[in-house]
Amino acid sequence: MSLPCTAKAGKQPPKEIIAYQLHGNCYLNITWHCTLRCAFCPKYHGEWVVQGYDLRLLREPEVDEIIRAIGDPTAYKQIVFCGLGEPTLRLDTLLEVARQLKTTQPSTQIRINTDGLANLVYGEDVTPRLAGLIDELSVSMNAQNEALYIQHCRPKREGAFEAMLDFAALANKHVSTLNLTAIEGLEGVDIVACEKLCQQRGLNFRRRVLDIVG
Repeated sequence: MSLPCTAKAGKQPPKEIIAYQLHGNCYLNITWHCTLRCAFCPKYHGEWVVQGYDLRLLREPEVDEIIRAIGDPTAYKQIVFCGLGEPTLRLDTLLEVARQLKTTQPSTQIRINTDGLANLVYGEDVTPRLAGLIDELSVSMNAQNEALYIQHCRPKREGAFEAMLDFAALANKHVSTLNLTAIEGLEGVDIVACEKLCQQRGLNFRRRVLDIVG
């Protein structure tokens, strides 16, 4: 069997990181695909290492592999779906992992860090499927208006900014906690304006700092 192209002759291919620990949480890296091409994302600058973890995947892990990678979920404050891809692009897999975790340990707290474009991708409202499985959503807002959002996030689909805001409003009915986030330090992004827009829509806002995963 030939080795992947990333492997060096005479050496085993690098072990892919499916689960990694940060801030007392277990983060899950389940895909490299994304609906955005954010200018500030390290992978678009040839860098796959985040907080010391190499998150490059050679293939997408299956449910049983993800469950094994987590180990004991009670060892963590939260299980967080967040890698260098958009986890909701694997929504069925994600929700099955959440279902198994909740079945064995109902108190497990599960969060998704998402770009909020799942409804745009699937062409329907998928937020009711989150109920009872996902406890928290962190939705990347990243800008106070569509022009800046397009500049920094470079979405692959038209209407992404409004679709993200609509997703957040719908999902807010089905999860206990939802925060829209924007990154302080991006050119032109007004954190106060972002927070005001969220308040107008009855949604919570959280400021993030560039290059800090959380």
